[in-house]
Amino acid sequence: MTFNITNDEGQEVECEVLFTFESDETGKNYMVYTDNTVDEEGNTKVYASIYDPDNLENLSDIETEQEWTLVNNVLNR
Repeated sequence: MTFNITNDEGQEVECEVLFTFESDETGKNYMVYTDNTVDEEGNTKVYASIYDPDNLENLSDIETEQEWTLVNNVLNR
């Protein structure tokens, strides 16, 4: 599944959804995705956001350390 976002430079970028999950702890839905770019070490860049299941393009920033820990725990499974 793919969707488009506008990056910090104002360019439209296609992103690929890697997976989504809902947290019972926070009651929110999270999306892990990539724009298939790589960092200076050759690793694919991966991002995570809070999302609305009815509108994949309506992403919100993850703002708390608790939520980042939750996402990192899911990524490290």
